[in-house]
Amino acid sequence: MIVSRLDEAQLLDRAGELADLLTDTVDGGAAVGFLAPLDPAEAAAWWRGRAEAVAAGRLAVWVARERDRVRGTVSLALPDKPNSRHRAELVKLMVHRDARGRGLGRRMLAAVEQAALAAGITLLHLDTETDSPAEHLYRSAGWTPIGAIPDYAADPAGVLKPTTIYYKQLGADAPTR
Repeated sequence: MIVSRLDEAQLLDRAGELADLLTDTVDGGAAVGFLAPLDPAEAAAWWRGRAEAVAAGRLAVWVARERDRVRGTVSLALPDKPNSRHRAELVKLMVHRDARGRGLGRRMLAAVEQAALAAGITLLHLDTETDSPAEHLYRSAGWTPIGAIPDYAADPAGVLKPTTIYYKQLGADAPTR
């Protein structure tokens, strides 16, 4: 699998494939901000809507491809305030259901963490559904949970679920586990 960062044009070119991944993720029960069933046209429009943020440098999007098919994605939301340029939010880590269990999520996390550090970002944070399969990935990849918020977001079925907030410090000064 190849993990690479997309520019605005590449994101627009792959919006349909990214929409397929998003609908598969929602159909699989992952709480990534959408309710099921997710219309593929709505999913593609959502991805096309990210292009402006990518072009402006407020969002960085990576995809994982296998045989030129998108199998996963992850993004970093980059703040634009002068006092927060050292941090970013990891958002929308998704792996297609038929590509899970092969270390793809871990490879995408590593690629994003390396790119973030190279850009001078030393602190990452994220939120994920409490007790979801993603929690195991984040904990095993060195992310630190700081607490849970009850009824934070609805899962694809519309049921409110708690969300756990995580952070990870990057670089030479980062604590080791």
